[in-house]
Amino acid sequence: MRTSVRSCNPAGIAVRFRLDIGRFASVNAIRQMHAIPGLGQTKAMWQNLSLRGRINLLLALLLALGLVVNIGRQVAEASPRVQAEDQSVIRLAREFIEMIVADLNEAPDPDARLNQIARDLNRLRHVSIGLRDSGGNPLTPLRPETDDDTPGPPAWFVNLVHPEQTAVSVPVSVHGKSGSLVITSHPNDEIAEIWDAILTQLEVGSVIALVLFLVMMNVVGRALAPLESLGRTMTEIEDGDYNARVTPGGAPELAAICTKLNHLAATLGEAVEDKRRLAERAVSLQDVERKEIARELHDEFGPYLFSLRAHASALAKLADGRAPSADAVRKHGSALLEQINALQQFTRRVLERLRPVGLAELGLGKALESLSRLWRESHPDVTIETSISPALGVMGETADLTIYRVVQEALTNAFRHAGATAIVVVIEPAEQPGRDGRGCARVRVSDNGHGMEPGQKLGFGLVGMRERILALGGTLNLVSGEGGVTVEALVPIAAA
Repeated sequence: MRTSVRSCNPAGIAVRFRLDIGRFASVNAIRQMHAIPGLGQTKAMWQNLSLRGRINLLLALLLALGLVVNIGRQVAEASPRVQAEDQSVIRLAREFIEMIVADLNEAPDPDARLNQIARDLNRLRHVSIGLRDSGGNPLTPLRPETDDDTPGPPAWFVNLVHPEQTAVSVPVSVHGKSGSLVITSHPNDEIAEIWDAILTQLEVGSVIALVLFLVMMNVVGRALAPLESLGRTMTEIEDGDYNARVTPGGAPELAAICTKLNHLAATLGEAVEDKRRLAERAVSLQDVERKEIARELHDEFGPYLFSLRAHASALAKLADGRAPSADAVRKHGSALLEQINALQQFTRRVLERLRPVGLAELGLGKALESLSRLWRESHPDVTIETSISPALGVMGETADLTIYRVVQEALTNAFRHAGATAIVVVIEPAEQPGRDGRGCARVRVSDNGHGMEPGQKLGFGLVGMRERILALGGTLNLVSGEGGVTVEALVPIAAA
């Protein structure tokens, strides 16, 4: 520590303090830049941290930053505080000395009085006062700087806060002999108090920061606990366990996510169950259609073949005779033609059920006309009116086939179960779009039959048709009343 006789200059001390702090921060920043890993590695480490780890790390950094800022503030305020204490003590000591030495020459022994004053004032706490002659040589012993048994602040802190002592000289003249009383500041006690306060703040702040960190870490852990349950539940759902549920908890946002996940799992479970039932029903419908085709082949195709065989055998017997009757041959020939014609109509009906004849080649209108003609041939007492709006345009093969099947199924039910005498088929553009936003064609088949019985369930044909239309994004509804049954379907058409 250097000693010089000068007046106090707080601005210079503040500038020196800022320069020292700047050099200290620059050296530390360079060291830290060489010590930390690369930017890419740091980013990878941050990305690998869990959400809980990131929150805890940010919380620890914030607490440490707050503690460092608080300590830095105390260190920054230490130099002005010590400087102000020095100025105050030296000013008071100087005024006190000037007041005492004013009547020094009036004392019986001025030299002894001056030495006594110097010895008495040398025991002050923050300053030391020494008597010097005109040449600047000390006439009283110097006061020791510090007590070796008492630990003081480190030297770097003393140099940082108060690097130089402040000394002020008060001239004294005794019987014409000049001298001086030198007042030297000793801010060690003040610096020690500041250092002890910083250490206390560091210890207490560290304990408080640690307690806050542990408390917040516990709070964050409890708040994020539902995330682990969410992850496990998502894994179970991914593995196909749609009955897995997570207990809502934690923050309101996490509780809402848990509720949404449970609803999603329930919806997925219902969708999978609907898909399973649809697959079973599709297989069942295929079996039912095959059974109906087999029954029709057995009930209608078999008798026709038996009749043809009988007439063919009769013709063969007539041919074996010597003089076959022309009437008998004509009779059996007419019967054969009648049976063959019936077989052709039956074959056409079966083919129509399997695949509409001419739908792709002639279009939906011609195919529906052919379908109506077949039904009118077998039921001539029933009138069928078909109306197709020209505004529909080209609807696509899938839409044409679906519309055809809806009309076919509705006509089949009307002829078999309703006892209707008039059926009206209307196909026109729908005003509202389908469930997927595409344009739709409205298909309405109405009959004047007796309607369905209360509580009667839909047959396999309409159920399968409804599921087929739902799969395409449309709807199918059935309304039954005293005036008959109306089947209405919205069939999505192909985009233009």
